[in-house]
Order: sequence, then structure tokens, then C-alpha cells
Amino acid sequence: MVDRREEEVRDGACDAADRRETEPLRGGAWCVYMLRCADGSLYTGVAVNLARRLRQHNGELSGGARYTRARRPVALLWSETCDGRAGAQRREAEIKALTRRQKLRLSRSGLQEPPAD
Repeated sequence: MVDRREEEVRDGACDAADRRETEPLRGGAWCVYMLRCADGSLYTGVAVNLARRLRQHNGELSGGARYTRARRPVALLWSETCDGRAGAQRREAEIKALTRRQKLRLSRSGLQEPPAD
């Protein structure tokens, strides 16, 4: 799904709703994201340009996190746009405090608040 979405952003084949959803892929706004690694583990981080950050995590560009280097390939599971870097880092900390089950439920639901367990 990440590949198709990135292609749509590059090709301009998105409608207005899709543009809002994929805006972090283009860069400009801070977002928090969750990746699924090849070993099934989850990784949460923040970025301004999510498409570039995914390429870094997958080794296409330098600068990926040490954690994901040994667990490639990674795939985008979920992302959310935040108000600034501080907001993205606060949200990242909230998500990292969730259980794996809660993180997976969050990724499936598309909700912006942590689900009750």
C-alpha cells in the first residue's frame, strides 16, 4: 500500500481527501509514524518528509535508524500529522507507551486517540 500511495502522490492522481492523508509523504508537516519490520516488530518515529524517511529506513538513502537496519525491509503501517515537532514527539511517546495490541488496533482503526484496551 505504501508503494501505491507514494506513486499516486508523485503522479498527482490523488483527490483532495487523499492529498490530506498523504501530505506527510511529500514533506512539510511533522508526523508520527509506525512501521512494521521484516521480523514483525513495530517501530515508531517522527519525520517531516515521511517518504524520504521510509527510504532511509529501507537503506535506499543513508540515515535510517539503527533498529530498522537489521530488520529490513520495513513497511509503513500508520501515520498521523501533528502540530509541530514537539507535538509529534509527544504523540510518539504516547504511542511507544502503548502495548503491541493497542498499537496494532490503532493502526487498523485509523483513530488519532489511543484505543481503550
